[in-house]
Amino acid sequence: MGKRILVRRRGRGGIFQAPTHRRVSEVSYPSLSEMGEKRSFNAIVTDLVHDPGRGTPLALLSLENGKEFYVPAPEGLSLKQTVSIGDSTVTTGNILPIGMIPEGTIICNVECRPGDGAKIARSSGTYVTLVAHTPRGTEVRLPSRRSVYLNNNCRAMIGVIAGGGRVDKPFLKAGTKSKLMKIRGRHWPKVKGTSMVSASHPHGGGRHRHEGKPTTVSRDTPPGRKVGLIAARQTGRASRIRRARDRQ
Repeated sequence: MGKRILVRRRGRGGIFQAPTHRRVSEVSYPSLSEMGEKRSFNAIVTDLVHDPGRGTPLALLSLENGKEFYVPAPEGLSLKQTVSIGDSTVTTGNILPIGMIPEGTIICNVECRPGDGAKIARSSGTYVTLVAHTPRGTEVRLPSRRSVYLNNNCRAMIGVIAGGGRVDKPFLKAGTKSKLMKIRGRHWPKVKGTSMVSASHPHGGGRHRHEGKPTTVSRDTPPGRKVGLIAARQTGRASRIRRARDRQ
């Protein structure tokens, strides 16, 4: 019996799992219950650390009540710096509701809903622009250039996430790229099925590098055959036009 194809082997985990035991911590603001009735806190930046697989450094903030939490560090944040949480002062590193932030301010680590702990603009070099305060909520422009309306009580940090320009430097060597993908648990490099032999992939074999069979498969296809376009509703030129229209 031959070796199982890669798609089937990946389903079992093993070497394809990310080494999450090396991660430093999750990143999140303190919950609203931890804040209590007090509206503003002061925190001190006690450490700036590297998290494996993450493109931006993490800042460890220590609250007055002894609790600690990690957030992606913005540019300009330094050790022993005092950060205000809930205050109306617009300074790099301060955390406050977006309803209290002036229009045109650059922010990061933005919450989608009040108390969810920051979900938007956390990767290196990203930021959100606060456009306007409206009756529907606060309008912000996301890193994708799309505008959305958020609750005025959603918290955000002033500044731009550190590590901008990280992707501008080329990897130069395949080994460097391989280490990055391994720490993130990604499958790399990706080889086309048509470039493989027929024993390694359903699209492999043949002289002319052609699939030789339909590339669309059912959702209930067995693991050894489930490759290509899974349960595709539409393919070809019409599908590409529809995807381009959705991106606009």
